[in-house]
Amino acid sequence: MKRSRDTPFHPRSLRKLQSVRVLTMAWTVLLLVLLAYGSGVDSQTVVTQEPSLSVSPGGTVTLTCGLSSGSVSTGNKPGWYQHTPGQAPCRIIYDTSSHPSGVPDRFSGSISENKTALTITEAQPEDEADYLIYEWWCLHNDLNLWGSAAKTSSWPHP
Repeated sequence: MKRSRDTPFHPRSLRKLQSVRVLTMAWTVLLLVLLAYGSGVDSQTVVTQEPSLSVSPGGTVTLTCGLSSGSVSTGNKPGWYQHTPGQAPCRIIYDTSSHPSGVPDRFSGSISENKTALTITEAQPEDEADYLIYEWWCLHNDLNLWGSAAKTSSWPHP
């Protein structure tokens, strides 16, 4: 791309653009892996989940995801991503219950009744999103992603 003498060059802008491209490619790879393993390619184990859930602002909702066979444990290092349409997914929980910096404490992760759970307390309208679950397990000494599940928290609209 040619740049005219009158157009200033902003290396910072270029770095931002390159970062966006790298992130987009990384998410594309992650989503392809999620689709491949979530489709049952690796085993007969199926991810179980409830349908979309609704919560009123200020309320509490718990999203869960389990396995049709086997058990879920902290060794699976379950985590959750929040995906708002038009934006890249954002990691909100990792290693069962840890938060990345900047994620509000009202998002909490746990394992309950052999299912991975995400609880949102004091729900806000901006929490309306799809929630993606990921879990890792060890099979023949290889680390594999066993599945993913999309959750939608729907809000009553006036």
